[in-house]
Amino acid sequence: MTTTVFRGGRVFTADAAGTSCSAVAISGGRIVAVGGDRTVEPFLREADDVVDLAGGLLLPGFGDAHAHPVLGGLERIRCDLSGAETAGAYARIIGEYARAHPDREWILGGGWAMQAFPGGRPHRAALDAVVGDRPVLLPNRDHHSSWVSTAALARAGIDRDTPDPADGRIERDADGQPTGLLHEGAADLVARVAPADTQEDLDAALAEAQRYLHSCGVTNWQDAWVVVPGGGPNVHESYLRADAAGTLTAKVTGALWWDRSCPPEGIADQVARLAEIRAATAAQCRNYRTPSVKVMQDGVVETFTAAMLEPYLDAHGHPTGDRGLGFLDPGLLRDVTTALDAAGFQVHFHAIGDRAVRDVLDALEAAIADNGTSDRRHHLAHLQVVHPSDVPRFHRLGATANLQALWAVHEPQMDDLTLPFLGYPRAAWQYPFGDLLRTGSALAMGSDWPVSSPDPLAAIHVAVNRVLPGAATPPLGPEQALPLATALRAYTAGSAAVNHLDDVTGALTVGKAADLVVLDRDPFDGPRREIGATQVVRTYTDGTEVYRA
Repeated sequence: MTTTVFRGGRVFTADAAGTSCSAVAISGGRIVAVGGDRTVEPFLREADDVVDLAGGLLLPGFGDAHAHPVLGGLERIRCDLSGAETAGAYARIIGEYARAHPDREWILGGGWAMQAFPGGRPHRAALDAVVGDRPVLLPNRDHHSSWVSTAALARAGIDRDTPDPADGRIERDADGQPTGLLHEGAADLVARVAPADTQEDLDAALAEAQRYLHSCGVTNWQDAWVVVPGGGPNVHESYLRADAAGTLTAKVTGALWWDRSCPPEGIADQVARLAEIRAATAAQCRNYRTPSVKVMQDGVVETFTAAMLEPYLDAHGHPTGDRGLGFLDPGLLRDVTTALDAAGFQVHFHAIGDRAVRDVLDALEAAIADNGTSDRRHHLAHLQVVHPSDVPRFHRLGATANLQALWAVHEPQMDDLTLPFLGYPRAAWQYPFGDLLRTGSALAMGSDWPVSSPDPLAAIHVAVNRVLPGAATPPLGPEQALPLATALRAYTAGSAAVNHLDDVTGALTVGKAADLVVLDRDPFDGPRREIGATQVVRTYTDGTEVYRA
């Protein structure tokens, strides 16, 4: 039984009392002592390792309450554009990848940013110039749009006469020809003719994702998109295989995907099928569970697919009549939410626009009216635009605000592709973290990786400063900033709670799992503008070191 003692720095316990101390001992995968040097002294004689925090901070392992790790892992092992920021850099990376893999019929990967292109809209011609007649399919960072080559459009049979699908849009030029940019469900038209991921691809992606997340200090997460098809390779199977092999060292909650094409008469059958998956997973897994269901209610602001109460503006500030896409009719959303709640599922909602947020809150209110209150811990992710009158409803309905803080900043995607089309006062309603805190909402935090970096410390920096690390921009809504302790607690105890893991992890208290992170400094001691420079030194899950810098 391995025993490790940590001392010589600050310990942020993230417990409800806000306890601060200086030493922790762990043994047999559990926390056995929390306090000062005297508290851990009995464990020093038998310790296998004594970690000098060297003035750094020890805290619970971070929990990512909304991520897509297997997608992120796939991008990292394919044509990965996530480290670049310009159209020229993308062209170089794609060209190098194509030359390095001449045997691959398709170029797959992703991670490009909309702000790298005029109006956020890349063109197929740029892909054709570097790959010729090879088909290319590259989702952007938020996975709400895909950039495809001319050959990929041809393989999918998409031309000027192809109608937009009900849940997406094909970008077209002035002559009506597809430009190579596909939004939402339109991207599926190409994805369905591209090579399918093999189970081995997905297994390798999960292994790489877990390695990378552990290096960021993440020890538990909620996978926000677990599709379980009738047969064939899938993410769910990769989690099952990793858990069975003992290689899944993180604690993972899978949010099973709600098929939004399901008609009202099919709700009961879909709920029953998901319940079967939940039961089977619980019966065979140690570190992987599926008690949550993901319901995607709208798109994103930058492509005018987020559902808004009032129309988007055009480039001249005039209303357009376009209010975005609400994927589930409000009545159907209420029925789905009520049925899932009654079956004991937590519902994990994607809600970006103020209309999507309101529709979801209305659905939760209907579920409570039908089923009574519960401890399901339903949560709304993203929350870019929230009407002020809806902010207090989170607390009243017991809904957790699942924050992706890295987006709450001035940068090109915000300044060029969002603010002009929202206009006043909606632009000031974005990412109301402070108001949610002040009105009593439970807070959790996540990255939405690979949409953005999975680095919790970068997100915490933004939550506190409303500015990206190292950026010289003005803060975006500084009144919505969070205190450092609140942000840290949201990314540890808050995420553990939304994942129903708070009895196991998320705080450094005696008896809980020894899931913890050592940082190279104490961010409470330095200027808040330097929080983002903090680095992870070590990560532990169940007392085992899974990462060391």
